[in-house]
Amino acid sequence: MTIRRLKTYTGSQGYVYQYYFVGKRPAPASDANEYIFDVTSDRRLTYAVSIFLPHKVVAAWAESHLRPLGDSEQYAAVKMRLFRAFDEMEEMQAHGRQLQIDSQTLEESLASLGVE
Repeated sequence: MTIRRLKTYTGSQGYVYQYYFVGKRPAPASDANEYIFDVTSDRRLTYAVSIFLPHKVVAAWAESHLRPLGDSEQYAAVKMRLFRAFDEMEEMQAHGRQLQIDSQTLEESLASLGVE
């Protein structure tokens, strides 16, 4: 039996989200990794949110920074993307179920965490 740590995040839209990390897998029919979170904002309905981190985006970051991006740094960028969606989307369940990370988003997320 897996025990998951339920975490809480208050978005700038006023919603309080609870979420936990489900796992990471190669994205079907895509050259990316899919990070999956279960999310709720009302404690009744839980839904999956997938965040896709393309391999080419990670490779481009590594090339421009002259070092590989570690697994924990990739996860940190993914989690920052989730938080950004919590802050920006009023209807997360309807519009935020599949999120992408592009080069600019990756760079901004990691810079905000002090990762160079």
